[in-house]
Amino acid sequence: MSRLVRCIATASLTTLITTLVALMGMGTASAQSYPNRPVKFVVAYPPGGTTDVLARIMATWLSDKLGQPFVVENKPGAGNNIGTEAVVNAAPDGYTMLLVNPAHGINASLYKKLNFNFMRDIAPVAGIVRTPNVMVVANNVPAKSVAEFIAYCKANPSKVNMASSGSGTSTHLSGELFKTMTGCAMQHVPYKGAGPVLTDLIGGQIQVFFDNLPSSAPHIKGGSIRALGMTSAAREPSFPDVPTIGDTVNGYEATAWFGIGMPKGAPREAIERINAEVNRALADPKMRERLAALGGVSMAGTPEDFGRAIAAETEKWAKVVAASGATID
Repeated sequence: MSRLVRCIATASLTTLITTLVALMGMGTASAQSYPNRPVKFVVAYPPGGTTDVLARIMATWLSDKLGQPFVVENKPGAGNNIGTEAVVNAAPDGYTMLLVNPAHGINASLYKKLNFNFMRDIAPVAGIVRTPNVMVVANNVPAKSVAEFIAYCKANPSKVNMASSGSGTSTHLSGELFKTMTGCAMQHVPYKGAGPVLTDLIGGQIQVFFDNLPSSAPHIKGGSIRALGMTSAAREPSFPDVPTIGDTVNGYEATAWFGIGMPKGAPREAIERINAEVNRALADPKMRERLAALGGVSMAGTPEDFGRAIAAETEKWAKVVAASGATID
């Protein structure tokens, strides 16, 4: 009888070990199979702006390399908050991503009431690039330099319309910082993205726009709008003839930054897979050349590196918001 019991026990142990090995194999296969269906990539602006341009560049790369469609979905409105809230409320399964942009660091202090806390509710996945903003004016504006623009503003108080791609965006706060440091009185006109602003700027309905460089770059090169200055501390290599605003306004500096986030609680395997693939993209010579032509400087690193960058930018822009007095209920 005891021999029979030992045989049954041995058989049971063998079955248990076989089952555990199989389960471990299933877990590994599951991690390696991500993504196994389409991934939604939310952009909180309409098509045509820098956020949208970068999302589509990265979506194409990720689709090609990971074998599943990364589908860009534009959800504009409320200064970036509608699209962000949609991602916050999405299932944290790795199949919804957000193109993170400067507004996410600004809105935390600009808006008095939000239905989410970005730092708490969005998991950082990967940084993509930093870019300067560029101060561009309509061709019917007579100023040919930053100094001439300041003089033009002061000669025409409150008659200059300063557009932004939305309240709380870096294009808005870059302009507010300029107003604070120069004493220029300009009327802020928020749009729902850079694309509509550029249409009106080219048409002469708007006078000035502190745009993210990638969306304005082709229009500057084509001559339909005029660049007066870069918001970065140093000149932008892709536009070496455009001075920095800081050359005229001492101490002025602002840059935009972009990356990818997922809803808090997204699987670590998904976060690491996307992070690794984005870093590979940023190391690819052709991709680096393409992003450099847009004024982009790589933000390659770990998810934790990107999280620290978001925290630093949130702190920085809180000070600008406080100094400018800008607020949105």
